[in-house]
Amino acid sequence: MTTTAAGLWLAVVVSGFYHGLNPGMGWPLAVSSALMERQRFSLWKALGALAGGHFLAMLAVLLPFTLMVALIDLQREIRLVAALLVIGMGLYLMVTRRHPRFLARVPPSRLALWSFLVALAHGAALMILPIYLGLCGLDEMDRGHRAASEIMGTNVVLALVVAFVHTLAMVVSGGVLAYAVFRWLGLRFLSRGWFDLELVWALSLLLVGGLSLWAAV
Repeated sequence: MTTTAAGLWLAVVVSGFYHGLNPGMGWPLAVSSALMERQRFSLWKALGALAGGHFLAMLAVLLPFTLMVALIDLQREIRLVAALLVIGMGLYLMVTRRHPRFLARVPPSRLALWSFLVALAHGAALMILPIYLGLCGLDEMDRGHRAASEIMGTNVVLALVVAFVHTLAMVVSGGVLAYAVFRWLGLRFLSRGWFDLELVWALSLLLVGGLSLWAAV
């Protein structure tokens, strides 16, 4: 594995940990579910639903690009568009600084659906896209000897692995924090020990998009 590839995989894991720690991705809902039902199993069940929705959101963004990366001649343009999309999402969240209203209409019993929608609405899935395209190694592909079907098949598997690794990192970090709040820290931790990550979230999208744009150019 090259240094660049190792760095990109590290970015997949770190972004997963970051998404997991962000309360906007749902771990407080897992705590709430466990407290309401007064059983530890409810915590893990809720985290499983959140992880499932997050995983599907990753695939919803990544899988369409497994078809596009087969167009090797357009790889630079694809990476530029992806970087600009991430930057645009970061700017939008920085200006609005509020949750989309439709998320409030999703009932708490449908955590997987809520997690899927919030990952799309807040750009969590979009943040992974430039990292994924970097891992595809489009610049290194042999245009004359690799069939489009082979390229697409390889990158579908890669998309599944990236989504799984990222989601696993997310549910581990969010799960550890949720369990700590449920067992030891209590709900006061949410009001006293945490801070608003909306601006940090927007800036992180701008950072990822900016680095991806620089790499593509």
